[in-house]
Amino acid sequence: MRWLVGWSSTAAGVSAIGTAGATGSDGETVHPVGSQLLWGDPDPLWAVGDWRPDEVRVVKVDEQTRIAVLGTCGASDEQLRVGLLAARGGALRHLTAWSGAYTAVVQVGRRITVSGDLAGARPVFHTPWAGGTAYATAALPLADLIEANLDFGHLAALLAAPDVPAALHDSTPYEGVRRIPPGHALILRNGAREIAGYEPVASLAVAAPTADADSAVDGVRDALVEAVRARLSAPRHVPDIDPGPVPGMGPAERRAARGMPVPGIGADLSGGPASGTLALLAAGLPGMPGTVLGHGTGAGERLLAVTFNDLAVSGREAEVERAGTLAANPRLHHVVVAGGEETLPYAELDGPLTDEPGPCLVTAARHRARLAAGSADHFTGYGARQVLDAHPARLADLLMDRKRRHLVRPVAALAKADGSVLVPARVYGAARKLARTPYRAGLEVLADRLLHRRFDEPGGAVGASLAALTWARPGPAARWLTGEALAEVSVRLQGATHRSGVGPGQHPGDFRARAALARHASDLRVLEQAAEIRSQRLHAPFLDNQVVRACRALPEALRVQPGARAEILRTVLEGAGVSDLPPGWGAPSHASSAAATRTGLRVAADSLMSLFGTPLLAQAGLVEARVVRKALRGAAEGEALPLDGLADLVSLELWLGRLLARRGTCWTGTPARARAVPAGIRPQRGALASGG
Repeated sequence: MRWLVGWSSTAAGVSAIGTAGATGSDGETVHPVGSQLLWGDPDPLWAVGDWRPDEVRVVKVDEQTRIAVLGTCGASDEQLRVGLLAARGGALRHLTAWSGAYTAVVQVGRRITVSGDLAGARPVFHTPWAGGTAYATAALPLADLIEANLDFGHLAALLAAPDVPAALHDSTPYEGVRRIPPGHALILRNGAREIAGYEPVASLAVAAPTADADSAVDGVRDALVEAVRARLSAPRHVPDIDPGPVPGMGPAERRAARGMPVPGIGADLSGGPASGTLALLAAGLPGMPGTVLGHGTGAGERLLAVTFNDLAVSGREAEVERAGTLAANPRLHHVVVAGGEETLPYAELDGPLTDEPGPCLVTAARHRARLAAGSADHFTGYGARQVLDAHPARLADLLMDRKRRHLVRPVAALAKADGSVLVPARVYGAARKLARTPYRAGLEVLADRLLHRRFDEPGGAVGASLAALTWARPGPAARWLTGEALAEVSVRLQGATHRSGVGPGQHPGDFRARAALARHASDLRVLEQAAEIRSQRLHAPFLDNQVVRACRALPEALRVQPGARAEILRTVLEGAGVSDLPPGWGAPSHASSAAATRTGLRVAADSLMSLFGTPLLAQAGLVEARVVRKALRGAAEGEALPLDGLADLVSLELWLGRLLARRGTCWTGTPARARAVPAGIRPQRGALASGG
């Protein structure tokens, strides 16, 4: 895991901080393990982990005016210098407008500005420390620093209402460690904190200006091309190491067998529109996008395209066939990774500790098998659905903006899928109700539903759309929580209605779409850590600020139409000179994913029963073990239960176990701190306490 950390002290605390670390209230001097100092007194900043040389840049105007950029950033040093001067005058948005995925930290005198991203894939956390404020791009190091307790209220909200920002607010799994929202920056002045938004949001009272559809799609194309180019043009510093002889294997196979990626550029090629678009864009840009010559991959200068073919379940044949047709491109070298029972969801329950919990922990081994066959820089289509598709609640936005005629095609598609003539009236009624419901009322309805355990929702595609036509809804795992845990989340929601400025200041569909994007970006961040391959970088250009902004400019009337995402990406490729796409492109099947999950549950049934024999979640009072075991057994036998809710439960249980089994800390210091276990985390409830 890679992260950056720094702190801003008060004027009185400057003498306690130096380049070797900081002195806390207990007199210990600490600094992060495995770090490189980017700048020192009086407000030091470190980069921690295996950052590549090109991923860490510091540009200075003088010793008190400087900018550090960590990650993949398409800006030149001169552009960074111009952005630094703009930020000195208070213009924060300039720091977030370059192509790529990065975190920018600006120091102007004693003022420190740390910019988060729009999606939430590169978050910023902060906590009070030594009379000032410590900040980092990971929460666990800050929890180590302050020896934080677990925040069980946050964990309950993560299960009961994961898509509701008001339930989670700015909390993290660790008490005292806070997160800044997407689209905001953390500003520190002499240790004092301020959180400022840098992105304008359309008002509820005023409709957003209608963008021309053609120019908006052109903007998406330009943003994606720049995002891909930023990765291709960056120097690639992957050690040219042959991992040693293995009979019958070439260098590329030996690297994969040892968990080391092939040097060069690769991409997912599932046959779906998002990953396929990135693969074709990367292969089509001028230059040498593929692997570096001389590594014996057989690919030459071609891009390494990876398709995962799950042999344990059926239903992926069409996708694999489409991927093979796309891979006929002479600039692509196609590799098909065959998966079996060992790569099913839930098959591998061991893994590394991630910064936060996430539902992808049950599928990490599956993703790792795919990524191990990829290159050192690997493109994925994660986030495309969230930034391009229309959240069902956007139908209410169209009503609010008096664009009723644009509801005809999406509602007709739902009616065709359901086969009922009553669908249009039901959908229109739900959208009209949402358009007239205030945000506070929506939160109060959810709080009441949780308190009285009302989780029943209509089924099918139409039912899912109707259920989503609300300001807030229960999470899929909420039905298995205890009454005490649900009551705690209900209280959090009711408290949110009394906070000043509780309203989102935007249309309900836009609000729900941004919340869904933040949830997905957070899950991807956990996946990167859980399925991490040494020396590999996972790139998700659809979550770049530049791409997110371009996608948000798409007209509502365009994105709500059936098949809009595939059509937008088809137009993007045509604009980039790629027009020969196979039949059925853009319509991958999701049935195989559900089948794989059910098969994995059945195969791993005994392991899951053992995991929930005496679960930590039950000791924390969040669930009852017998209730979860019954649900897992029923899902394995084919009972219709929300599988994503079970993934949430199992993943959180796994994460808690890994956290409490951990020894050590992210910080060096006195022997007393080195002996603090587990990792400075002291659970609130005695049943979860662990000594060292």
